[in-house]
Amino acid sequence: MAPNEPLFASDRRGSSIHSEEQAADEDTALLGSQGKIPLSPRHHYGFWRELGLFTWALLATAAVIVLAVLSQHHTSQQDHKKPKPGGKRNLIFMVSDGMGPASLSMTRSFRQLQAGLPIDDILVLDQHFIGSSRTRSSSSLVTDSAAGATAFSCGMKSYNGAISMLPDHTPCGTVLEAAKKAGYMTGLVVTTDITDATPACFASHVKIRLEEDLIAQQEVGEHPLGRVVDLMLGGGRCHFLSNTTDGSCRGDDRDITKLAQDKYGWTYIDSREEFDGLELGKAVKLPLLGLFAGSDFPFEIDRRNMDDLYPSLDEMTRTALNALEVATQDSDKGFFLMIEGSRIDHAGHGNDPAAQVHEVLAYNRAMASVVEFLDRSEVEGVFVATSDHETGGLSIAKQLHPQYPQYKWFPEVLANATHSSEHLARQLNSHISQGAQGDDLKQYITELVQSGLGIQDASDGEIQLLVDQPLLSVYTFADMISRRAQIGWSTHGHSAVDVNIYGSVGTDSLRGNHENTEIGEFLREYLDVDVKAITDELVEKSKTFGVATTTDQSWTGREPTEQELYMVERHYEHLYGEAP
Repeated sequence: MAPNEPLFASDRRGSSIHSEEQAADEDTALLGSQGKIPLSPRHHYGFWRELGLFTWALLATAAVIVLAVLSQHHTSQQDHKKPKPGGKRNLIFMVSDGMGPASLSMTRSFRQLQAGLPIDDILVLDQHFIGSSRTRSSSSLVTDSAAGATAFSCGMKSYNGAISMLPDHTPCGTVLEAAKKAGYMTGLVVTTDITDATPACFASHVKIRLEEDLIAQQEVGEHPLGRVVDLMLGGGRCHFLSNTTDGSCRGDDRDITKLAQDKYGWTYIDSREEFDGLELGKAVKLPLLGLFAGSDFPFEIDRRNMDDLYPSLDEMTRTALNALEVATQDSDKGFFLMIEGSRIDHAGHGNDPAAQVHEVLAYNRAMASVVEFLDRSEVEGVFVATSDHETGGLSIAKQLHPQYPQYKWFPEVLANATHSSEHLARQLNSHISQGAQGDDLKQYITELVQSGLGIQDASDGEIQLLVDQPLLSVYTFADMISRRAQIGWSTHGHSAVDVNIYGSVGTDSLRGNHENTEIGEFLREYLDVDVKAITDELVEKSKTFGVATTTDQSWTGREPTEQELYMVERHYEHLYGEAP
C-alpha cells in the first residue's frame, strides 16, 4: 500500500478484463439491482454464486454471534451461580480492616525491596483476588467498621456505629449466630479488642459501638440466644475486668472473665505462656477465651520485638483452625471462623505507612495459613476475604513541591523504620512525664527519630514541633516518614474507595463488583443457615432481654461523629490517658 493511501482503499488494480468482470460481479452482489454494469448470462451465474456465498457468510456469522452470546450467558450463569449447600463444610471469613487497593501496591513493593525479590513476585492476597466491594452505609457514603461489619454479618445495610442493629434500632441476626444454631462451631480471631466493631458485629447487638462493656457480656454468653461463640482470641481484656482491678476500663465492678468461666464454661487464658500451652490448637478445650492484651495488640512492627508477650495473627489463626477442626471431626457440621487483620485500620488512621506494611504482611501470612489449611483438609471449605472500608485515603506517591511532581516513591524509607509512630509517641510522652525538657529533650527526640524511624536528616522545625506538641507526636512521626517516602494521605478517617475481595475455589459468585451486603449473603448461603429466623427470635427476645437498650442515654437518638468514635476509642485514651 502506498504511504499516503487510505487504509481501506480498494485493492482492485488488476488490468485484465477478468479483474474488471470480477469487480462488476462484486458490485452487483452488494448493490443488487442498483448495479450499473449490464449482466451477461455468465455474469448472471457469477451474481447468483456471489449472492449465495454472501448470504451463507452472513448467516454463518449471525449463527456464530448467537452461539457466542448464548455460551457467554451460560458461562456467566455458571460463574455466578449460588453455591449449593450440602454436606459438611467449613467457612473462613477474613477481614482486613482499613485495607484498600493502594495498601497492596505499597506492601508488595516494600516486600520486594526488603527481601530482594523480583518485580513479578506477588502476595498471597494477589493470587486470590476475585473482585471488589462497594462500602457505603445506610447513613453515609463513607462507612465505619460497625456498619461495614453489619453488612457482612447480617447481610443488611445499617448506620455508622451500629453493631448488628438496623436503622430502626432492632437487632438483625448474624451468620455466626445462625451457624451456631445450625450446629456449626464458631470462632473469632482479632488483633484489636475482641469487643471492637468487627468481631462485635458477629456475636452481639447494641445501638452504638462504644458500648463495649455490654458487648463483652454478650460475647461470653449473656446474650438472648445464649453463648454463640466457641473460641475468641485477641485483645481487649480491660472490658472484661472489674473496675476494681488494675487494667480495667469497665464502667462497673462486674468480672466478665469470672462470669464466662463460672456460668458459661469458658476456658480463660491471658498470657503468652498459656497460649503456647495450646500447642497451636492441639491442646485446646472449648469454649476458649484468650485475651492477650489490655486493649489492642501492638503493631506488628513493634510486636515482633515483643514476641514473648503477644502471639502473632498467624499463630492465633493456625491455633483456631486446628482447634475447630478437632472439635468438629466427629460432627456432620463444620465451623465458621472470622479472622480480622484489625490494626491495618489503625495504621491508616495514624497515617503511618511503616506500621501498615507490616500489618498487611502479617495478614498475608495468616491468609497463607488459611490456604494451606483448606488445601490439606478433607472437609469441603472456602475462604472469603475483604475489607470493611479503606482508611487514610492512601496514595502511593506524594507531591512535595509546587514544581512538576516526581514519579517516585521510596519503600527503602519504610524499611529503615524499626518501630511504629504509636510506639515512639508512647516512649516520648513517657520520657516527658519523667521531667525531661530543654536541650536534653531535643537530644532524646533526635535519637528517637534516628533509631526508631531511621531518619538521619530531621530538621530543627520537625524536632521543635515534637517538643512543642508531644500529644500530637504520633501524627508528626508518621508525617516525617510519609513525606520522605513520598506516601500521601487524604484523611485520618475512612474513605469511600471500593475495596478488594479475595476468595478460594468455590467463591465464583463474588467475582466482579458487589455491594458489601452481597458478601454477607454469600456467607449465609454457603453455610445454608437461616439468618431471618435468628432475626425474628432476637426481635422477640430483645423486648425482655434489653438488647436494644443503651448504657449511656446520651447516645440514644443520634449517631456519634467520626471524631467521637475515633478519639474516644483510640490513641489518646489508650496511649496517654487524656485527650488533646
